[in-house]
Amino acid sequence: MDNNKNNLIRLLEAIIFASSEPVSVSQLSEYLPENTKILDLLEILKDHYAGRGVNLIDINGKWAFRTSADLAEYMNIEKQVNKKLSRAAMETLAIIAYHQPITRAEIENIRGVGTHKGTLDALIEVGWVKPGRRRETLGRPLTWVTTTRFLDHFSLESLMDLPGMDEMKASGLLDRRPAIDTVHKDDLFGVSSGSGQDDNQSVEHEYMKGL
Repeated sequence: MDNNKNNLIRLLEAIIFASSEPVSVSQLSEYLPENTKILDLLEILKDHYAGRGVNLIDINGKWAFRTSADLAEYMNIEKQVNKKLSRAAMETLAIIAYHQPITRAEIENIRGVGTHKGTLDALIEVGWVKPGRRRETLGRPLTWVTTTRFLDHFSLESLMDLPGMDEMKASGLLDRRPAIDTVHKDDLFGVSSGSGQDDNQSVEHEYMKGL
């Protein structure tokens, strides 16, 4: 490998390593010469880290270094977390993940109950959902989508890695109705719930007003 190519790979390595969030190809291109074949270099770097303690992975088009999956169990540190998401928040997260982009009214229609503003606030606060585009329909309602942080937290490379509908039905998490109705968060995501009270969290967000 020539020195110039090797230096470009080292530069990519340094940028991704220093970033606190997964980095997209367009972001990486800002640091490299024009017409650099970034994806080719990333694949070389990915192969270089294969089998090591950390791996370079593609998370929905963004790149990051993560602990090798077979070592993850040795890296876990259990600690008590005082703030927990409610069952309502986990159900709402599952609905958004499977039906995005989806409006608040559609979420409420699937769940069969109104959605307290604090439910979406809690998901925004942990960085798992964000506002999407407004629908080109009457009232132009805001839609909701999951984030890259959501994929990263649950070790998903893309939304295609979510449990399939057949798998969900076999686990009893889906019934025969056309959309998710109730989802047990421990089975789906392995995240502890709160007290089970519905929609009991509230954090003020300016862009949530009026929803």
